[in-house]
This record gives sequence, structure tokens and C-alpha cells, in this order.
Amino acid sequence: MSDRTSYAYFEGKIVPIEEAKVSIMTHALNYGTGVFEGIRAYWNQEHNQLYVLKGPEHYERMLQSCRILKIHLDQNIDQMMNVTLQILRQTGYQEDVYIRPLAYKADPLIKVKLSGMRDELAIFTVPLGEYLDVNKGLHIGVSPWRRLDDNAIPTRAKATGSYINTALAVDDLMDSGFDDGVMLTPDGHVAEGTAANLFMIRGGKLITSPVSDAILEGITRALLLDIAQDAGFQVEIRPIDRTELYVADELFLCGTGVQVAPVTKVDHRPVGDGRPGDKTLTLQKLYFDAVRGYNPAYQHWLTPVYPENR
Repeated sequence: MSDRTSYAYFEGKIVPIEEAKVSIMTHALNYGTGVFEGIRAYWNQEHNQLYVLKGPEHYERMLQSCRILKIHLDQNIDQMMNVTLQILRQTGYQEDVYIRPLAYKADPLIKVKLSGMRDELAIFTVPLGEYLDVNKGLHIGVSPWRRLDDNAIPTRAKATGSYINTALAVDDLMDSGFDDGVMLTPDGHVAEGTAANLFMIRGGKLITSPVSDAILEGITRALLLDIAQDAGFQVEIRPIDRTELYVADELFLCGTGVQVAPVTKVDHRPVGDGRPGDKTLTLQKLYFDAVRGYNPAYQHWLTPVYPENR
């Protein structure tokens, strides 16, 4: 990351990131009582500008997660966006960046509960390029670990503690030689990837699972649905069976981290001809043009970080 000073928002102020520390007694550390977001900012060399992608929408979703976990923040969406822009400017990034807001139960308390504790907001940023190789095509497996039931741990909340479900699945899949994987719902439908939404192209249609099938209500997923419909794709939202993955024409994962990542093999079976599909690559290009600020039709998705005349 070079010798650049990095900053974080912590306990109400912006500080050097090494000063943003919590006690080992912090409730969220002991019990997973926190929620978070993952937001990308994309560097546009041509415009000499860094663009935050769908920042307000991410903070709106985080506040919804907070509501589920009874986390009460003093900051609203505009205030959180302003703090984020301050951190990015102060750090002076000229590269792609990952933004991590975290709201958590901050009291040093040994008791399992949600109410009656101090809540805090933290925001930090790190440089981030490709989380997964979006060019070569992924080999994924169907995980034996099932996606959480929304009535056990809410899947539409990005709760820190719930990601042990993802960690168990990812570690098992990678030990088995896969790049990533797919998780099924408790009743056996395809939910999503381990930490990404999943799209399938079959019979000329772009298909994805409904939000009622234990998936995160993905912002990248919604963005791609808009792009696909604008590009004339026929879109269908419905339950997906496991074996449909084996006969799909194309598959890809999408999310803030993975972006748009083609899948070329599932459970040792090739997807289509075993190469990234044409429709997937079309959507991938449309996505990157949009998020990097090269397509004016989607400029309203982006918040510029730096003043235009600097």
C-alpha cells in the first residue's frame, strides 16, 4: 500500500488507522453483534477522478441491517457519505478502493443480548483491485454447508457474525480445489455464491434467485438487472434448482468484491463450452464502463470524490 497514511472514522472522529482500536472485551468481537457494508470506489485515469459506486444505497442498506440488530446510529446517510469522502480525500487515493463501514455493539459486556448497549460507527478504506480473477473463469462447487435460514440469522442483514457460514463454506471449497462456490437454501434451491449473488443464462434468459431464497439483497445484483434490461436482455427472477447449474449456458457471480466474475465449471462439469460466455462478457464490459464513469447514462450511480478543478 506504499507509505501513504491511511485514515479511519472511529468513535466520532477521523484518525490515523493505527489509532482505531477496540478492546478485546467489545461485545461485537465476542458475539458477532455488528453489521457492515462493502463499497467500491473506482479510479478513472482519464477523468483524474475517483468515483464511489452507489454509496447512498449501501448506507441505506446498512441502516436496514442496523434496524434488524437494534443498532442505533447518530449519523444519517448524508453524514456517512460525507465522512467517507473526507477519508478518501485525506488518504489521496488514485487507484481502486474498498470502503468498509462497520456499525457495532461497542460496550465491553459479557452478556448475550442486543439492547441497552452503546453503538458505534467505524469506516476504513483499503486499496483493492481484483478480488477474484474476472477474466479466466472460475471453477465453483456446490457447498455441503447450507445458506442460513432467514428465521435463524437474517440473510438480508450483513451481520458480522453470520459470515462464519461463509467462512466455513469457502474454506471447505478451497481445500477441495475450487475457486469459490454456491450455497443452497435449507430446502435445496440455489441461494447464491458464498459471498456473492449468482446469475444463470439459460434458454436466452438471464435468471437469478429471488430475495426470498436466502440471498443478500445485492446492490450489484440490482445494478446488473438494470444494465441487462437496458441492453435488451430478457430477465427472469425465480427459484433455481441445483442441477440447472449443470446444464446452464452461462453462469457468473456478482458483488462488490467479485464484481462480475464468469464461471466456467461447476462441480467438475463445464458450463457451456467451458469458456466465459459471450453474454456474461457483454454484461461485464457494460458494468465496468458504468462503474468507472465511461457511460454517462449511469453517471447518477457515481459520487465523485475530488473537486473537478483541483
